Amino acid sequence: MPIRVESFFHKPTFTLTHVLIDENSKQAAVVDPVLDYCASSARTSTSFIDDIITVITERSLNLTWILETHVHADHVTSAQYLKEKLGGTIVIGAQVPRVQKVFAQIYNEDSSFAVDGSQFDRLISENETLPFGDTAISVIETPGHTPACISYVCQSAVFVGDTLFAPDYGTARCDFPGGDADTLYRSIQKLFALPDETKLYLCHDYMPNGRDLLTFATVEEQKNANVHVGHGTSAEDFVAMRTERDQGLSTPELMLPAVQINMRAGLFPEPSANGTRYLKLPLNTF
Repeated sequence: MPIRVESFFHKPTFTLTHVLIDENSKQAAVVDPVLDYCASSARTSTSFIDDIITVITERSLNLTWILETHVHADHVTSAQYLKEKLGGTIVIGAQVPRVQKVFAQIYNEDSSFAVDGSQFDRLISENETLPFGDTAISVIETPGHTPACISYVCQSAVFVGDTLFAPDYGTARCDFPGGDADTLYRSIQKLFALPDETKLYLCHDYMPNGRDLLTFATVEEQKNANVHVGHGTSAEDFVAMRTERDQGLSTPELMLPAVQINMRAGLFPEPSANGTRYLKLPLNTF
């Protein structure tokens, strides 16, 4: 029996969390789980991920994998909370130490913050697979938005993170530390080499012009219609467009709090002597 995907939309951050299900084995994997975070009060809550937990438990599914496509800058991950409630192994791309090293300097982290990816349960590269019921989950390394971005492949479903948005919205920005537009273009071409009917599941959908939510687009749809990289766009034209566009983009609202938590695999910073946990806001950095 083929795998099944159910998608859940977190409207405050326009994020899609996907649940991958193997019906035969009753195994589940959750891709890019979200923790609710209020920027004005710095309070976290779990209503969004609790709804997903309810679905998994009511169907007697066994959560095997918690899959992060990258260190997100626009939402806070609920990977640790999800693991605490249901178990599972937290996975991210093997290049995540490159992201940690950059942001450890930005946030002036002390030596207690490891920059080897050890906060995550497993680091994975393109030549590795994760067993999943009657099939397996493989990896395509898709850097460019960040140097550690990966896409997860299971049968005809691919979870692409921020590498591609819906065809009418385009592609990820490349101006974060370690990002690179030419690298992103080459990553997208790897996805475009997959069969046309392959479903590329999105991490975000911003629903331009009020259209309905899209959770995926096929490879054929992206190649034919993506406003940034479809229609046979050349690498040179893409890099010029992406570079000019990124220069006018503002810093994501949740970037400064989110990255501090996400680079820790969803763990909060250690509490200070007074028992309170603090997030840092580096002034005049972005």
